[in-house]
Amino acid sequence: MKKDSKRKTSRKAVAGKMSSRQICNLAAKQRLTVGLDLGDHTLRYCILDEAGEVASEGSLAMREAELSSLFGKMPSSRIALEAGTHSPWVSRKLKVLGHEVIVANPHKTKLITQSVRKNDRLDAQKLARLARADPKLLSPIQHRGEEAQADLGVIRARAELMEVRTSLINSARGLVKPMGCRLRACDADQVGISLAEGLPEAVKKVVGPLLSSVEMVSAQLRKYDQTIEAMTERYPEVKLLTQVYGVGKLIGLTYLLTIEDPERFAHSRDVGAYVGLQPKQRESGKSQPELSISKSGDELLRRYLVQAAHCILKKGGPESDLRMWGLKKAEGGKKAKRRAVVAVARKLGVMLHMLWVTGQVYDPLYNRKKAAEMGGGRGKTKTAA
Repeated sequence: MKKDSKRKTSRKAVAGKMSSRQICNLAAKQRLTVGLDLGDHTLRYCILDEAGEVASEGSLAMREAELSSLFGKMPSSRIALEAGTHSPWVSRKLKVLGHEVIVANPHKTKLITQSVRKNDRLDAQKLARLARADPKLLSPIQHRGEEAQADLGVIRARAELMEVRTSLINSARGLVKPMGCRLRACDADQVGISLAEGLPEAVKKVVGPLLSSVEMVSAQLRKYDQTIEAMTERYPEVKLLTQVYGVGKLIGLTYLLTIEDPERFAHSRDVGAYVGLQPKQRESGKSQPELSISKSGDELLRRYLVQAAHCILKKGGPESDLRMWGLKKAEGGKKAKRRAVVAVARKLGVMLHMLWVTGQVYDPLYNRKKAAEMGGGRGKTKTAA
């Protein structure tokens, strides 16, 4: 019993917070695995040695200088952390310092997210143990580069302002109706204080500030649009994607910046699952229930692809193989139409990746022409015979 108590005491001493010099000395002798739990102000780390024992645990402030002080002198180690607000810059910093970095998908690591014993220390330890056993258990994701992150930030900020403007306009229109008035119909870009002209003073006091706010938001949106327009000059691949009707510069640029590296997908069809437009699967024996889409991945890109799908399927849109395929799926009522929009959005995401990788000129009626050629060829053969 005394020997066991001594072992526990010594193990606790080893698992305490080691100095950066001690950690570096240990890393020079062994291949270490580190788990990081990132908070808003601090991070918790757990370092495992080659035997899987906890070599050191502790916390650091969420600053580059603190990361450099601990990991800067440490030989190359495997470091695992969950994707989150701070994970992009932390992962980039650790890679620059020469470490192998694994960014875990929090939606796939249920061992951590749904644990009944959950705290920062245990989360860091579980990340380290999963990374040590098999990195694939963490369903690792790939963060985009710093420049792409900043450019995508502009697009996301614009999207946030668009939602704010829509909410303000809807509120203004809703508030005047109980007072017996209506705001005239117009595009969102044209909504402003001028819409209050001719309304009673009591109504103007209610909606005037809202309409003024809409004008200011629209002005900021125009600035973002100018920035995005200039941004597309740095991404010539956008021209490949905008060949498809319904895909403008904004959607094309969002697609490029979200995926960033087309080679990350072995097959173009994998994009559908990445964007969350693939149906969920819960098969068990003969049971194969029809489930909704997963909605994993980037929400903004998924929303833009759905918008483009609506544009492709709308009445009066130009003919294309994709449109014909979608309209056929839409036959059968409102539910079928909704499914068709999602299916077209998924197929569009796959098609854009193929155009990006191959650099081909897009032919909207390629399948129809090919089918006609094959049919014509068979007819000629029969006639000749």
